[in-house]
Amino acid sequence: MDYDPESGRRAAGHPVNEKDVTAVVSDDTSGQSFPSGPRSGLLWRLRNLEAQMDKKLGIESEAIERKQEEDKKPVPWIEQLTMALLWASGTMNTSCFATGFLGAEFGLSLKQAILVTIFASLLGGAVTGYCATFGAATGLRQISVSRYSFGWWPNKLIALLNSIQQMGWAAVSCITGGLALTAVSDGHVSLILGIVILAVVALAISFVGLNAILVYERYAWFIFFVIFMIIFGETGRFADNTSPPAATGATLSGAILSLLAIVYGSSASWCTMVSDYYVHYPANVSRVKVFVMTTLGIAIPTSIGMVAGCVVASALNSKPEWSDAYDEGLGYLIQTMLYPRGFAKFLLTLLVLSGINTNVISIYSAAISFQQLSRPFAQIPRFIWTIFCFLCILALAVGGREQLNAYLQNFLSLLGYWCTSYAIILFQEHFIFRKGNFNNYDLDGWNDPARLPIGIGASVAFGLGIVSWVMGMDETWYIGPLAKTIGDYGGDVANEFTFVVTALTYAPARYLELKFFGR
Repeated sequence: MDYDPESGRRAAGHPVNEKDVTAVVSDDTSGQSFPSGPRSGLLWRLRNLEAQMDKKLGIESEAIERKQEEDKKPVPWIEQLTMALLWASGTMNTSCFATGFLGAEFGLSLKQAILVTIFASLLGGAVTGYCATFGAATGLRQISVSRYSFGWWPNKLIALLNSIQQMGWAAVSCITGGLALTAVSDGHVSLILGIVILAVVALAISFVGLNAILVYERYAWFIFFVIFMIIFGETGRFADNTSPPAATGATLSGAILSLLAIVYGSSASWCTMVSDYYVHYPANVSRVKVFVMTTLGIAIPTSIGMVAGCVVASALNSKPEWSDAYDEGLGYLIQTMLYPRGFAKFLLTLLVLSGINTNVISIYSAAISFQQLSRPFAQIPRFIWTIFCFLCILALAVGGREQLNAYLQNFLSLLGYWCTSYAIILFQEHFIFRKGNFNNYDLDGWNDPARLPIGIGASVAFGLGIVSWVMGMDETWYIGPLAKTIGDYGGDVANEFTFVVTALTYAPARYLELKFFGR
């Protein structure tokens, strides 16, 4: 083989001739060359179409390229609020509201469920807030940032996991939004059709690119904030704040740990794509500002939506009509508990749009993660990957539409497990081996395997982290040996165990990698 499109290098001993020179083009951002491909055929036509649409619509034909400092523009303070408002729009939705019901289902009292929800939201939000600080400083998307820890080849697993994660999260939003749409139409719109409608609208916004997403999400949050305040106002007086928890002793401890894992996973799951939305900020933007605004922008809206769910869930025993409506679907419950009915339908119609907010972010980041799986994949236009993600989300949402609570319990917990390993590895790489200084990153070599770590240290730590997940997870389909020891139904300690194991193994493994391989 004359040229390896994945490593970006010519086969050893292969002479360079004039024909070879015309077969490659320079990649200015990485200082290397890779095949441009024949200037004919379907792929070339698609890339040409993407370039034309980029000129007219700004759809980002080179979304994964590093954003150079000279290409960035000053961001007015009003637009910097997007650091928080983007996540407020993406988290304050029916999915978070549905997750709030899990505390009561696990046997927790209202007070316990609220405290766990707020604490876990802040903890997960802080993980994402830390990862957000890499975007502006490097000009790289989150998956590209992690190449400096995981290396070229192991990082492909991270890209794949992130793509799956974002599509799964979007599927949850499609289900909850579809349930609301079904209820507001009095059953005339089927759940499947509702899912399709939500996914199509999100596809249209994600298709255009980052600029459209930032503008849309900057203002969309306010509608849902008002709706949740109305929900608190109309349902708060029915909250059961006196009943003791149904679970006791070790079983209660296990329930708290499991809910903690679910809510933490919900907030931490953004950490593997958060930098995607900060690459356009100047490198000198305050990292403290980025951290605080991102953390609170995730934690506060998530808590609002989930605590509303906690409050309503606590009232189900004393409001049998609410309980019956909940059995029919989340949308029917919202329509029943709000008054008057016409106003409830109006609010429910608006809540349908909340599913779009999450999907817009998830589809966009999933698409650019797929582009970073390999160089040939990067040659496929982003809008093609966007359509592919859209189809996968439809399949996941339609397949899981009848088991929403099981979907939430299993999927959100799994998100937290690997995000914990990911964040710890990035943290230790930055502060231990890069001395907390971005000048110690070879940013021009972000796309060159020879200028990146091999990834042995990260692979070892991440692999042992996987063992930790399995030991400590508490899912409906599997309970790990450590989780089994807590109460009657187990308690999820996968995140805690993963944190310890990853933190203890990455530093020595990375040290040995540097000692023997020099990078």
